[in-house]
Amino acid sequence: MQLGLSFSDSDVSSFTPLVVLELADDTKAEAITWLLNRIRDKQQNGGAELLVNQLLFPAQDDQKSNPNVFVVGSTLQRLLNGAEDVGLFKEFQDGTMRGFTYANRESFKDFNGDGEGFLSDAECQYIIKHGLDTLRAKNEQHVPGYPKLKLYPGKSVVRRLQSKGVLIQYFPLHNKEDLKRLSFSWYKKFKLSFQPLDDIRHYFGEGLALYFGFLEYFTFALVPMALIGIPYYLFDWEDYDKYVLFAVFNLVWSTVFLEVWKRCSATLAYGWGTLSRKKAFEEPRAGFHGALGFNPVTGREEPVYPSSKRQLRIYLVSVPFVLLCLYLSFYVMMVYFDMEFWAINTYHENPNIATSILLFVPSIIYAVVIEIMNLLYRCAAEFLTDWGEPEILLFNFVNCFASLFYIAFVMQNMVLLRQSLATLLITSQILNQVMEAFLPYWLQRRRNKKVHKRMRRLMGDKELPLLGQVQLETEMNTYLGTFDDYLEQFLLFGYVSLFSCVYPLAAVLVVLNNITEVYSDAFKMCHVFKRPFSEPAANIGVWQLAFETMSIIAVVTNCALIGLSPQVKAYFPESDTQLILIVVAIEHVLLAFKFILAFVIPDVPKHIQVKLAKLDFDSLEALKKRMFITSNTCCSLPKQT
Repeated sequence: MQLGLSFSDSDVSSFTPLVVLELADDTKAEAITWLLNRIRDKQQNGGAELLVNQLLFPAQDDQKSNPNVFVVGSTLQRLLNGAEDVGLFKEFQDGTMRGFTYANRESFKDFNGDGEGFLSDAECQYIIKHGLDTLRAKNEQHVPGYPKLKLYPGKSVVRRLQSKGVLIQYFPLHNKEDLKRLSFSWYKKFKLSFQPLDDIRHYFGEGLALYFGFLEYFTFALVPMALIGIPYYLFDWEDYDKYVLFAVFNLVWSTVFLEVWKRCSATLAYGWGTLSRKKAFEEPRAGFHGALGFNPVTGREEPVYPSSKRQLRIYLVSVPFVLLCLYLSFYVMMVYFDMEFWAINTYHENPNIATSILLFVPSIIYAVVIEIMNLLYRCAAEFLTDWGEPEILLFNFVNCFASLFYIAFVMQNMVLLRQSLATLLITSQILNQVMEAFLPYWLQRRRNKKVHKRMRRLMGDKELPLLGQVQLETEMNTYLGTFDDYLEQFLLFGYVSLFSCVYPLAAVLVVLNNITEVYSDAFKMCHVFKRPFSEPAANIGVWQLAFETMSIIAVVTNCALIGLSPQVKAYFPESDTQLILIVVAIEHVLLAFKFILAFVIPDVPKHIQVKLAKLDFDSLEALKKRMFITSNTCCSLPKQT
């Protein structure tokens, strides 16, 4: 869909809308004019040099749609220059991945003609987002029309408008044809093959593609655990001594799983051009705000946030809040144990079908309460601070695993541990599917029906597909990023690596969950949420450290469970101290083996290391050549008398 647009300083007459920008319906006219001028202005003047046009709704709109909805696009020249500005890596003619430069555009593999189709939709939208995010105030004292919206040189315009509710939202527009093709190859047909990660990356960007790559890898890696766990559960379960061998296998699996994933992610990231991208010279994020300071690395003025304020915020807000939530978590856990003991006593006093079912009720209620508490804590943490991820991770870990640790090492009741783990896994998976997929889909279908009825009433027989699409997508839910998705996989990994030796079917349940998770997550990304902006990523970030930390905890936990097994205790009938010392020694040996294995297995495959070394060598040779030419030019200049 093309929209007509005229410029006094450009011969561009039309553009393809890529991003939607929505301002509040009561935004002052002078503020709108100022913002649009900044968006259209040349980059050398501090503008974004993008194309923008207002989306006009029919005059007979009885519900008075927001008139301040705009579509943003760009010229191809601006996008190609922007690709260089953001440091995109593309495939060179020799097969290596190199940082794109407009001067050398003809040397890149897929650059044909004027470069049409060289950049994916996700890359184009990311470039536009970068242009909008880096719009910073120049000499304005305040936003025009809003004397109280103060500005200073370097202040993020987008951040300021968003924080005060002037800018409601901005998001990338779906490409219907590309989305239809992706949906068909991704989730519309059941298959046991790999996901189309390259197509996902082209449409949604590297960050989301890496999440689905990890989800797929994690699911396949769990298959050996599941295949071994089924016969263990069927034939050896009643003899609790048998879980020792399964615990040993669990230890090796958790280490190899993470080390091999680092190699897989490096291979994916290199092919996508994100492995070599340097983050040291990126612009500050748009949401970052603070006094203007000097960056000694780039030599530019950038907003900085004082370290003292950050420390005060941590110790006076984050730490007390986390401690309060942990106290509530432990309190709820003790209430759960009281309910559990009551259910057990009731069953022993009157064993029948009803009381046997009652045995599972406390665990189900506790699992539901855990999910509710996790959700409430997430909302509270986001409200109090913009940086709540570490605290959220800590709270979720304690909230989900504290009761299991208590049952295993304080009560030492393996039967209750198995029952609690099974109930927590099954209940949490059902709740996650309902909350993450079915409920948002049902709500979105209701919104879609209302929007379609309204657009048919307004447009009649007229065909205005872009207008209807924008109206529909503005009312979709906003995807908040991969944090919650990784968090769910992190907790599932914890259930498997920590306690699956006493409940071998844990891996089976997680495999079944992840198979449905692939399809539900794919569906919600395509039809429930607004299309998210592409986020370049070379790996899964801090989640790699989180999973590795969990695997270290798993070593300690599984060694302790082995030490508690009757089979092992039988060898030390008179000396618990000797048993503890031997278990601790074995634990240290396994930890040493784990770190040696992590050191021996390279994080980056050899062939990619060679390509990266070749790129560094070529860059060094090019630098030497430029220095040689510059030196000869200076020497050949005539001396002034």
